[in-house]
Amino acid sequence: MRSAAAYELALLVISGLGAGLLIGFGLEPAQALLIALCPLFVRHAWNLFRLARLIRRQHRLVPPFPGGIWGDLYRAIGQYQQRGRKGRKRQLRFFRRFREAANSVPDALVVLDKNRRIEWANPAAQVLMNLHWPRDDGKPLSEVFEHPELANYILAGEYARPLEMAPAHNRSIMLSVRVAPFGERKKQRLVVGRDITKVFHLNLIRRDFVANASHELRTPLTVITGFLETLADSAQTPAGHRRPLNLMQNQAERMRSIIEDLLTLSRLEMEEAATDVDQVDVPCELEQIVADAYALSSGRHRFEIDIDSDLMLLGKDTELRSAFSNILFNAVKHTPPGSQIQLSWSQTPDGPVFRVTDDGAGIAPQHIPRLTERFYRVDKARSRESGGTGLGLAIVKHVLGRHDARLAVASEPGQGASFSCHFAPTSALNATQIEETHISKQEANDGTKAEGDLQTNPGAMRLAAPLTNPH
Repeated sequence: MRSAAAYELALLVISGLGAGLLIGFGLEPAQALLIALCPLFVRHAWNLFRLARLIRRQHRLVPPFPGGIWGDLYRAIGQYQQRGRKGRKRQLRFFRRFREAANSVPDALVVLDKNRRIEWANPAAQVLMNLHWPRDDGKPLSEVFEHPELANYILAGEYARPLEMAPAHNRSIMLSVRVAPFGERKKQRLVVGRDITKVFHLNLIRRDFVANASHELRTPLTVITGFLETLADSAQTPAGHRRPLNLMQNQAERMRSIIEDLLTLSRLEMEEAATDVDQVDVPCELEQIVADAYALSSGRHRFEIDIDSDLMLLGKDTELRSAFSNILFNAVKHTPPGSQIQLSWSQTPDGPVFRVTDDGAGIAPQHIPRLTERFYRVDKARSRESGGTGLGLAIVKHVLGRHDARLAVASEPGQGASFSCHFAPTSALNATQIEETHISKQEANDGTKAEGDLQTNPGAMRLAAPLTNPH
């Protein structure tokens, strides 16, 4: 930079000396200065014109560069161009690696623009979703990959659960479709289609096996239990045989509970959403469940109950009763005597919440993610002593999933545990509003019935008139 400034200063000095010589030859100072500075003006104009032409034609600026400040300017622009070319090459290499990686993914990947039209798709989408890119570029996904629930699923914006489907072009496979927002302001969508055929069939086999085995075991177990009860109640049974018979009865009852829970799980797994839903009087159900919990506790626990008597729920009463009772009974079974158990049913800004909290021993963090697995027990010995089957929270998880709800568990060792069932706001019902609506409908039906009676029997009004008007 200093050499460039010195170079420019030298040119000015030379121009000044030239102007002095011209003045010495008798020219006016202004004319002499203008003539002396003309070469500098021409030089600057030429360098500026050349630079503009090179940039406009997108030519690379390479040496030799002009002297002075213009040389520094040319050199700086050349270095900027070189950095830009390196950056573009790096981006191009990254884009190619990303494209190669996306093309090698076995799952179908589809990028949708903000209008939910196809922008890009990898080769796996051709096999799994019958989507050919770039042939289908710009088409709506629901037009190329037809499914009755797909368009609503993408537009709804609720992507917590995947959409499982058998594609129309190949009914022999089962796809799990997930959607993730991305891009500027999360307006674009990335659709991921995964082949879950093997997992789906394995789940079907497992579910059918459990259901059939449980059903087949129930009949012989009923026979065994009946004979055990007969032998235990018989006066001819020796006294030394009664203890073994009682132990056999207890184990048979435990086995019956396991089979019943397995059958319940199988029924819940048959459908993802609850059918025949209706308004559920949750406060009434909880009163019965709390009464059963008192009987199960036999006075060993302290209960604190807080139930919103006007808050009802849209769902299936038998399933919700099973979920709520499992959570409360677990608190009774797995907390020591003298523990306090709090039960609440309330409306929150995020929807209805059923919560059971205790001050027992608590649960270690490594056990919490596995609590809803089948037959998983934190303390196996204590669970068997309390008569647990290890299936209660698995049933709770499936019931809540069928009601678009979720289970939240918070616990620390030595500080108790809290189990919360969070329901969607749309599932909440108000008992007072329901009663007012029912009365309004009843009055409307009564009015319609009265009008119908008058239309079918017009003489009724004429006969009734003298009774209401004695004059």
